[in-house]
Amino acid sequence: MTHDTVVTAASTFLTANARLLDQHRFRLLTGVGDPQAALSALAGYRNADGGYGHGLEPDLRSPESQPAAALHAFEVMAELAPVTTTQAEQLCDWLLTVTLPDGGLPFALPVTHPESCAPFWVQADPATSSLQITAVVALHAHRVAAHDRAVAAHPWLARATEFCVSAVRRLREQRRTPHAIELAFAVRFADALSGRHPETARELLDVLGTFVPADGTVHVQGGAAEEHMRPLDFAPLPGPARALLSPEAVEADLQRLRSGQADDGGWTVDFVSYSPAAALEWRGYTTVNALRILTAHGG
Repeated sequence: MTHDTVVTAASTFLTANARLLDQHRFRLLTGVGDPQAALSALAGYRNADGGYGHGLEPDLRSPESQPAAALHAFEVMAELAPVTTTQAEQLCDWLLTVTLPDGGLPFALPVTHPESCAPFWVQADPATSSLQITAVVALHAHRVAAHDRAVAAHPWLARATEFCVSAVRRLREQRRTPHAIELAFAVRFADALSGRHPETARELLDVLGTFVPADGTVHVQGGAAEEHMRPLDFAPLPGPARALLSPEAVEADLQRLRSGQADDGGWTVDFVSYSPAAALEWRGYTTVNALRILTAHGG
């Protein structure tokens, strides 16, 4: 299929099935979007404290603000570039209020409504910092910081960055093999850091590269049988992290992604969802991300 055919089929799927936010993300990707409309859709998940909840992370449907929802909010804000929003700085302000003394974020804060939430969110320790969640929130914040000076200069981003850098360095000292998702997010954090801190990024990628096989495929411990982190999970777009992977592995994963579009025009996921709503929302979210990667690679 041509790229135009792929996009048309995806558009049909998203119109019929995706949440409004992902429909706006798709329009931004295809050059016909309205940044203010996308921000309005994102604001539906926003709380008065400046954070986000209400199922913005599909498997965490509780209303209170959560670090996991912050990553999705920053992701949208990065896609708005060069448009900025004061909501990004306010999100940093909220994150600073829930940052732990060592500079990291907890995997999740106490969940007030556990119904239909994944157990790993509900059971998380709010008093322990998580490299996994801090790295993924920070990497998307760095993407926003590339065009938003308020985020770039915010003390929360500096603290989170310092925590992640120190945590990755300790992996070498501790000889601890990170969880597959933690590893993928740490690699992407280092890649995002390369624009403003190239030497630190290279150091972190040297450390993390010892855990990434050349084929870029790592099974997700505790996940579904076929759930893996794959090359495009470690390096979805061209950048320094690609040096950790063989070109053949990247091309094979691009072919896998191209062939993964279902008959209804959307993409599926290989992990378990914890509610019917989450299962469908993940498909919309994943479809937009798949198109973003394919578009960046020429379709």
